[in-house]
Amino acid sequence: MSTSILNRENEITDFHLPRWKDIPDIELYLDQVVSFLEKYLSNYVENDNEKETNCITKTMINNYVKHKVINPPINKKYNREHIAYLIVIFILKQVYSINDVKQLIQLAIQTSPIDQAYNQFCFELEKAILCTFQGRAYRDPKDMSQERYILRNVVQTYASKLYALRIYLNKI
Repeated sequence: MSTSILNRENEITDFHLPRWKDIPDIELYLDQVVSFLEKYLSNYVENDNEKETNCITKTMINNYVKHKVINPPINKKYNREHIAYLIVIFILKQVYSINDVKQLIQLAIQTSPIDQAYNQFCFELEKAILCTFQGRAYRDPKDMSQERYILRNVVQTYASKLYALRIYLNKI
């Protein structure tokens, strides 16, 4: 394996999303939200628009509000819940339609409080990525709720795509 592939693999195994407690507990303006999201996601999501240098834009976020994927900001400020939603959306939109992402989020928050659902998403995603890049099995459906099994399959889909994009297609 080439050194650049090994470097990409090492970087990806260190992938970490901010947990609920790590998301700012103060309301942020849109520019601040974009900066926060770029910090965590820019190396892990594909840019939809080749004309844009950033993978996350204010226009994208405004469209998610407009299409009611996330609640509108309050006085042009976004809170912790908005940011958690956006992190999940930007990850999952890599492999699912926005309508599918919205349904998956709704399923998660119907079964758990939003902070727990978000933290579980982060944990499962990081585990799926680590296992995929290390060539280890990820799934173990024993004694697992249907919602958790769905979550595991959802994050595994993203991890598999990321692996193919990073290692074989040299993208992202």
